[in-house]
Amino acid sequence: MVALLAGCRSDRPQPATADVPSIGMRVTVTRVATHPFLARYNLRVHIDGPAGCRAASELFPDTGGVSRRNLYQTATGLILLGQFDARVVDAGTCMIALSEFRSLEPDRTFLGTFDEDGQGRWTFLPRDRQPERAFEAL
Repeated sequence: MVALLAGCRSDRPQPATADVPSIGMRVTVTRVATHPFLARYNLRVHIDGPAGCRAASELFPDTGGVSRRNLYQTATGLILLGQFDARVVDAGTCMIALSEFRSLEPDRTFLGTFDEDGQGRWTFLPRDRQPERAFEAL
């Protein structure tokens, strides 16, 4: 019975937070397990920005071990979060919009990634701890 419980995934929310001081924004991605044994999760992004900006949006769920979401900042000050799909975060208007990732401006700086660490904990790994790993289409 102990081995069975050790394999179960908790449905407790697992938040991970990244600060983007250059624009005064905090980005939190929370994942919640949707299956007790398989790596399937619902994901939600929440932003806290300047002048009381607060917004949230559901992300596409992880239906098979691909929760990782890269975080970027553009030259124009937008925040990009995603892989195949992206959420474009504009602190100036306090809006989160959905966009296809490959259609986004190419001039962006990788800040880090929301992913599991070496112990399987959901966290934000800054670029000095985790180099950029893009998803590749199968």
